[in-house]
Amino acid sequence: MPENPGARQELLVQGIAASQGIAFGQVFLYLQNDVELPDYVVEPEKRKDEVARFEQALLQTRQQISKIQGQVEKNLGPDEARIFDAHLMVLEDQALIGETVRDFEATHHNIETCFNRISARYIKAFDEIDDEYLRERASDIRDVAQRMLRNLLGQAARNLSQLAEKRIIFARDITPSDSAGIDRSQALGMVTDSGSKTSHAVIVARSMKIPAVVGVRDLTQRVNDGDWVIVDGYDGVVIINPSESTLFRYGQIRRAKETLQARLMEANRQPAVTLDGVNVRLMANIEKVDEVALVKEYSAEGVGLFRTEYLYLNEEKMPTEEAQFEAYRAIAAGIAPNPVVIRTLDLGGDKPMAASAHLFGKEENPFMGFRAIRFCLEHTDIFKDQLRAILRASSHGRVQVMYPMISGSEELAKANAVLEECKTELRGRGEKFDEQLAVGAMIEIPSAAMTADILANHCSFFSVGTNDLIQYLLAIDRVNDRIAHLYEPSHPAVIRTLRALIDVSHARNIPVSVCGEMAGDPVFAPLLLGLGIDALSMTPPLIPAVRYLVRAMTMADAVALANEALTLTSPKEIYAKCDAFYRARIKVD
Repeated sequence: MPENPGARQELLVQGIAASQGIAFGQVFLYLQNDVELPDYVVEPEKRKDEVARFEQALLQTRQQISKIQGQVEKNLGPDEARIFDAHLMVLEDQALIGETVRDFEATHHNIETCFNRISARYIKAFDEIDDEYLRERASDIRDVAQRMLRNLLGQAARNLSQLAEKRIIFARDITPSDSAGIDRSQALGMVTDSGSKTSHAVIVARSMKIPAVVGVRDLTQRVNDGDWVIVDGYDGVVIINPSESTLFRYGQIRRAKETLQARLMEANRQPAVTLDGVNVRLMANIEKVDEVALVKEYSAEGVGLFRTEYLYLNEEKMPTEEAQFEAYRAIAAGIAPNPVVIRTLDLGGDKPMAASAHLFGKEENPFMGFRAIRFCLEHTDIFKDQLRAILRASSHGRVQVMYPMISGSEELAKANAVLEECKTELRGRGEKFDEQLAVGAMIEIPSAAMTADILANHCSFFSVGTNDLIQYLLAIDRVNDRIAHLYEPSHPAVIRTLRALIDVSHARNIPVSVCGEMAGDPVFAPLLLGLGIDALSMTPPLIPAVRYLVRAMTMADAVALANEALTLTSPKEIYAKCDAFYRARIKVD
């Protein structure tokens, strides 16, 4: 540690909190440069060899990635190693490979130039996707493309094995290949210019249990090797050259956070019951079969949202009914006797699928375009494969099905009609399924919220997707940096819409849960419960904080908070009340 770490001016940068914790140490600046490519025309007699050279590089790259995957599985575990499945799939992508060869045959430019041109087109397409998870696939393609190009050029890939002492890694991005060389004993934290909460850097940081902040834009251009920094993975803050007073303050914060985390984990072993004896159902949002272990680890009372679209991504063919059945069956059996809510395919214009790119055209406004239930009702063959798989899985646990992006009763009735057709087909095949399978609708479009009494005639439960509902109610594109500050869950329109929805639904004996981000935020959870929400579903690691708060409050106080919020006119006022409620109950010695 330097004698005076504050000798240079302190700089505070806000990013995205990615992996919890606080780290203090020196910068290791890791800048992975793109390869420099030659560009030339291949002579006719050498063109056959050029294609063979491309095929050899594909084989070599596959072997390298498989080796890295084995190292990661040994050092970090099988879950982290699965990251590289996506990389291997890129190398098997017949569209990418075929387009490269066709580009070479048409232009006769060297294969590096052709591959770089085609892969860049794919990277650009995924970079522009609004969905955070899907956008990360651009990093997969970029990582594989750089490795391929180095192999074609006979260059050795750089890695992070240079981390010879304890440092905080700063990089534009940290790819899975980069992360494979990291010595866990030497990495204090990670900071990246790009990335999101679902980026590979985040997955690795969480696995290594080190603090991480991503999305700090061009910070790698403003720091130097050896600079002293604080990484705050709780609030997403990076402080360059912290002053002595800042160091002292963060020392106190770290101790307080560690004490709080210990309390949260202790509370997570207890039932989610308020001080006045009201049971609260806390459920999990998952998207992969192997996340069943997380549901159990965090004591969730079932799965409130299983996002099935991730079974479709990166596949060369649509997943078969049998493949889907195996996935749904594994989840249903693994979660039993608790329920599993399986959401039908929620993909569309802004979320391309490798297996069905021809079915989705470019749209001016994809968020309101041809997606989710709209796509399924037009492509009933795909929809029916999924519904039959869900029905069959229902004989192996407490399965429920839920339709996304329902805007009115006609869509809901049509979806149910297709479901009935699937039931008839399964009966004809002698297949077993739950004849009383519960059907639900996601409330994420204002028209659905306003017609909940009509929708109630066609389903038995509602789940509120607050992320989209807020976006549509306030006409705010939540991924647009210029207006993201206007995305306010505490807006009176949101609170009033939720109350109206809950009142109507309960009058019809329809339970209402929330599976959007509000559910996992301990500041908003009491407000939702006070409004009358019956269950909260969230990413598993968020459960301890919400469970702790539930056990530290009374439902009567939550109801009073909700009633007061309904009288307020400013989002900031409502948030302040919710925050004060939270802080009064989360105390750290």
